[in-house]
Amino acid sequence: MSYTYKPFDLEKWIANHYLKKGITTPSQMDIHKIARSFEIQLGFREKRSYSFTYGRSKIISIDSRLTTEEQHEQFFHELCHILRHCGSQLIMPKAFRDLQEWDAKRFTLYAAIPFHMLKLFDLKSEYIVNEMAEAFNLDLYIVKERLNGIARNMVVINSTLFHN
Repeated sequence: MSYTYKPFDLEKWIANHYLKKGITTPSQMDIHKIARSFEIQLGFREKRSYSFTYGRSKIISIDSRLTTEEQHEQFFHELCHILRHCGSQLIMPKAFRDLQEWDAKRFTLYAAIPFHMLKLFDLKSEYIVNEMAEAFNLDLYIVKERLNGIARNMVVINSTLFHN
């Protein structure tokens, strides 16, 4: 049996955007470049990370006190809010806020480790978690979550199970 990864539509959309902007390798996953590609102003302050849209202006502010890895995670989380959500979480019902946070967590995994870059790694390597964490500037737990999601979404191809 042979297995392949079948990306979700959201993963394809993210990968297509990156590819159109020439972002093809982990070394090009610069959050400043990605912010510019979505026409978002990116800043850093000693304040909790946040994002907002006002008219045509889109802003993400990342907590400068965080590690580089945490800043990257926060950037992709806030990027999701800018691109996919509307409304103020300060006044929305808890169920809607929880849904947005779930979506932002999922988006973060896909945007921080895009599926079109998976082919650049040996996913069977015993060091894959560390290799990807270093390549994408992410904490190990984010990489582990992404790899677990990939494993759950592997599909069988060229199966002979149904042939006599």
